[in-house]
Amino acid sequence: MFQLARSSTVRFGSRMGSSSRAFSRSARVSQQNASAAAAAGPKPSMLKKIGKYTLYSALGSVLAGTGYVSYKLYKEKNPSPQQPQSPIFDNGSPRKTLVILGSGWGSISLLKNLDTTLYNVVVVSPRNYFLFTPLLPSTPVGTIELKSIVEPVRSIARRAPGEVTYYEAEALDVDPVEKTVKIRSLSSKEEDAVLNLNYDYLVVGVGAQPTTFGIPGVFENASFLKEIPDAQEIRVKVMNNIEKAATLSPSDPERKRLLNFVVVGGGPTGVEFAAELQDYIDQDLSKWMPALSKELNVTLVEALPNILNMFDKSLIEYAEDLFRQEKIELKTNTMVKNVTPTTITAKCGDTTEDIPYGVLVWATGNAPREVSKSLMSRMETQNSRRGLLINDKLQLLGAEDSIWAIGDCTFYPGLFPTAQVAHQEGEYLASVLKKQYKIDQYKWHMLQNPNVAETNKYQTKVEKVQSNIKAFKYSHQGALAYIGSEKAIADLAVGESMYQSAGSFTFLFWKSAYLAMCLSFRNRLLVAMDWCKVSFFGRDSSV
Repeated sequence: MFQLARSSTVRFGSRMGSSSRAFSRSARVSQQNASAAAAAGPKPSMLKKIGKYTLYSALGSVLAGTGYVSYKLYKEKNPSPQQPQSPIFDNGSPRKTLVILGSGWGSISLLKNLDTTLYNVVVVSPRNYFLFTPLLPSTPVGTIELKSIVEPVRSIARRAPGEVTYYEAEALDVDPVEKTVKIRSLSSKEEDAVLNLNYDYLVVGVGAQPTTFGIPGVFENASFLKEIPDAQEIRVKVMNNIEKAATLSPSDPERKRLLNFVVVGGGPTGVEFAAELQDYIDQDLSKWMPALSKELNVTLVEALPNILNMFDKSLIEYAEDLFRQEKIELKTNTMVKNVTPTTITAKCGDTTEDIPYGVLVWATGNAPREVSKSLMSRMETQNSRRGLLINDKLQLLGAEDSIWAIGDCTFYPGLFPTAQVAHQEGEYLASVLKKQYKIDQYKWHMLQNPNVAETNKYQTKVEKVQSNIKAFKYSHQGALAYIGSEKAIADLAVGESMYQSAGSFTFLFWKSAYLAMCLSFRNRLLVAMDWCKVSFFGRDSSV
């Protein structure tokens, strides 16, 4: 009995121990699961996931953008080796010399698109840089730094596949019969450092100079806006006039004259400079000299009934209305008759008035440069005062076999003196010169193989290539203009129709378009940084 009871007790105790151990294990597992759940924390929300992925995407974009910028800058600073110039090619044929005059839109566009291994290329220009002229009106008031819109010619030439020779010199004369160009070096200390260059082919892209239309006093008293020295001169005049006026009494008429800035010319250059000047007054000068800034007056004088006549009528009205809101005084249908050091005499209809000014900016009209005039005087076919006459293939009339002319130095019906036209002419001429190289090669083979069969074969090839040289056709992409207060207008070609846009969004498009048009990645980066600096710190008011 005792043993049975003891046995039962043992079995009962054993079952109790097993249950206790199972319960302990279950408790431990539950405790571990609870600890793991506590360690894992609450399940992340969808918002947090989106924020995390957005952060990773932003960091990835920054890294990718930094890498892209670094790569582009490295490629521009470290160009590939060039093929050297030589008098003959590997097959024994002579390598012809191509001389390019000028470093403007047409000449540089040609140089960038030309296969320079096909010719011994020589560039001659007194200006050793390319100037991005559409942004030049932004420089006198400090919206953009001058260094941001220039690219050295030697940098552009160094990135070409074949070696390019550059002379910092002024072209004085062209002899189309002897095929020589007389140049005068600007780098030499000798005043008579004159050199004659022989050429096989010549491209004249010397641009134009401002014209005064024979109005007395313009050349002596006005500032032009075509080159870097012009922008620097205007800036000095504007800043000095403001400081001089600050020392005079508000009732002094001389103070009023000094603070009256007059711009003559209602084209894009004149309009954009007037807008930039008014922005400087409203956005920057009003903070540092609030009383004096209210006395400044910007006047725009235009001989035609409207400003910006190349734009759609609705855009012209929008720009003129904005100018009135900005208190820019518009004087249309007004012709300047005379200029003195302190006043301009202008005529509107039968009314003549004297307009006092402190700074006068002349932004209208082009005239041929002296080298263009010299070339025209040598040829009977060149009887125009507006520029070098060319045909529809950009060949100079009277020297079609060896001279092309592009850009503002030329005159051809339907082609206007704009950067857009010159740029497309340069691209076109690069393709023509590539075909001309093939023609020259075929002609050389004809001389090397004078038998009839070979001559006929290569003559057929020559005629085929010549037939492929089509006339130049200008494709108008539209027009852009900044009109102040962070607004712009755009008249864009979309297919066969035109699309008009105006306002703040168009201003962003204007910025994007000009950044895309900049010649190098370095220029794009510098211009973008200048715009950012103005947004954060304002314009610099020092000279």
